[in-house]
Amino acid sequence: MNKTAILHIPESQYSFAYGEHELRIRLRAARGDLDSVTLIYAVKYDWLTERKSLPMRKSYSDELYDYYTAALSVPDPRTGYVFYLKRGEEAYYYSEEGLTVEYDHEKSYYNFFQYPYINAADVHRKVDWCDRAVFYQIFIDRFRCGDREKDRSYINRSWGEIPDAKSFYGGDLKGVTEKLGYLSDLGITALYLTPVFSSPSNHKYDTVDYYRVDEMFGSAADLKELVQRAHERGMKVVLDAVFNHCSMRCAQFQDVLKKGRSSRYHDWFIIRGDKPDPQNCNYECFAACSYMPKWNTSNEEVQEYLLRIALYWMRECGIDGWRLDVADEVSHDFWRRFRKAVKRENPQAILIGESWHDAGAWLRGDEFDGIMNYSFTKACIDYFAKGTRSVQSFCDRLNELLMRNTDQVNEMMLNLLDSHDTERFLTLAKENTAALCCALAVLFFFPGMPCICYGTEIGMIGEYEPDSRRTFDWNEALWDKSLQETVRTLALLRREKIGGAIRLYTQGELLVMERETCSLIVNFTDDVLTYAAHACYHVIGARSYVVIDKEESA
Repeated sequence: MNKTAILHIPESQYSFAYGEHELRIRLRAARGDLDSVTLIYAVKYDWLTERKSLPMRKSYSDELYDYYTAALSVPDPRTGYVFYLKRGEEAYYYSEEGLTVEYDHEKSYYNFFQYPYINAADVHRKVDWCDRAVFYQIFIDRFRCGDREKDRSYINRSWGEIPDAKSFYGGDLKGVTEKLGYLSDLGITALYLTPVFSSPSNHKYDTVDYYRVDEMFGSAADLKELVQRAHERGMKVVLDAVFNHCSMRCAQFQDVLKKGRSSRYHDWFIIRGDKPDPQNCNYECFAACSYMPKWNTSNEEVQEYLLRIALYWMRECGIDGWRLDVADEVSHDFWRRFRKAVKRENPQAILIGESWHDAGAWLRGDEFDGIMNYSFTKACIDYFAKGTRSVQSFCDRLNELLMRNTDQVNEMMLNLLDSHDTERFLTLAKENTAALCCALAVLFFFPGMPCICYGTEIGMIGEYEPDSRRTFDWNEALWDKSLQETVRTLALLRREKIGGAIRLYTQGELLVMERETCSLIVNFTDDVLTYAAHACYHVIGARSYVVIDKEESA
């Protein structure tokens, strides 16, 4: 038995409450090493008289490890447990003292693993609408110009021209409202809008005034109308919160520029010296952008200021959550306060952090609900676009990603193939629409919330930004209608069929994704392959996928 590979961590992604009366347990072991794992458990005060045994299921496997899982119904919230592992003639108990041939039940209170108490306030609760959500990201300046009467003097590019970093095209909130019917027909149920607040840039990630909708995009009334019309169609609206940094034109930073240390806002920023010096950038900022000074989110006054902004727009417009920009550079202290305030205002508001990496420290139920899942993005690029992973490696990677986090976090991840910050997937795939279609199918079947970047459904291309931020082409004659229908069909499946636990594995060169009511079989080879299951055989063409309804095939 490979003892060094065995791992369990109490109160982590290996042991977590899924609601107040369900405990989910995971154990890691070397891949293919164990014959069986049994979970022995009881109310921790009744160990000697009431303990039970439950075989654990080998549910996930990645390149190195198998993961065994069990879900316990726990009417009493105080649980103790140990594992019993077998490989051939070898057998061990696994407790807080490690692996032992024998286990002293009489002294179990010293060393069993425990979930000491499921406190209601500590349970990470899913938002009710996430299981059927299909997101659509809109870069507002590039989607649609709906206000024909506005001041257009700022526009410096014709719609359809290739953008540079300083391009303005005129897209606005009325344009989004105008196309809600199109989005609803596509199967979209939630919108993620890039920032809408006052800013000199086309992307608006350098906020000047958080209490004012940028005039290029419209007004607060236009934002209210968009949210109201979206809600009438059953759509949620999530705004982008840029709380890591602001524009140097922001009133507070301007005050510090004038007054230096005598400004009441000096400690709202992280300045090395008495006064900020933009030329030498003696203050913290976003990346190396001196025009985006970083908020000191460890400062309680800054925290209060940003919290008031978030609650203001939730109350003013009824938005359904926030996407949190550069979220992993903001203090944990602030995000914990932020979550409590937002969830107190609306328990069903979702919080999605921008993090491109393993974000376990932010996903413990006291900060974010999920993140933009760029690790998933990269795995899909590697397999479908670049061909640098085999199907087995791709499958292993997806399983590994699922084991990073709890089940409810996995179900609230914002999964995506591309965004305003990446190359367009179709460009990376050398405009191979079969690759994009297969990747889209995986996107919709994978646990979490699929997110389509505006225009992906019609075949939009683009290199790294700003080229990935081209304008949406509303000339339907130029749309890839087959690709659009693929998204529409997958969105319908997502809302009506896809759900529940997942099992991910390979059968030869086929990728198999089993959900409760249907399965996805992906053949990303140049050959026609056959999938066999339960004495049924399904022929899958080259570079394509098949969805199998379990009820129909039973």
